[in-house]
Amino acid sequence: MNIYGGQVNRLIEELSGLPGIGGKSAQRLAFYIINMPEDRVQALSDSIINAKKHIKYCKTCYTITDNEECPVCSSKSRDHNTIMVVETPRELAAYERTGKYEGVYHVLHGVINPSAGIGPQDIKLKELMVRLQKEDVKELIIATNSSVEGEATAMYISKMVKPAGIKVTRIASGVPVGGDLECIDEVTLLRALEGRIDL
Repeated sequence: MNIYGGQVNRLIEELSGLPGIGGKSAQRLAFYIINMPEDRVQALSDSIINAKKHIKYCKTCYTITDNEECPVCSSKSRDHNTIMVVETPRELAAYERTGKYEGVYHVLHGVINPSAGIGPQDIKLKELMVRLQKEDVKELIIATNSSVEGEATAMYISKMVKPAGIKVTRIASGVPVGGDLECIDEVTLLRALEGRIDL
């Protein structure tokens, strides 16, 4: 049913295509945008377009950034001998919010999931192995989710890395099974980090 006309309906449709945005939320956002001053709408539009054009992967850890290297990797105050492996940039951000982890990261951009056709070659595992050969890494912390796929990916990484003599640990079970790291509070994440175990 066409109540508002083509342009409004198209805006609602585009917004409802975003993850976590249902029809009602999309309609509410559309009306909010329509009522915003034009300069703010332009600023929002420009920021989306600029982000899409200029954001790329960090050449070291593969998180998203608008520079060659992200602020964590380029920081001299971080412990570059400890790397935490996470699934997505959102989980990297979740650990950064704890303010307690002083090492660096490696973002896989997924996990091994044969049922979805995702193998080791489809995530940033090869890049991790190349990085481990170049850098003097003392500990690799595997912080994938506690899903079946996350656990399988952790075990795969452990089997690949241990022969190199690098200490491999896994975040502790303060993270609930099936829980997504980006949705977990900082205290739980910190306990999981501090209680990590050898693999």
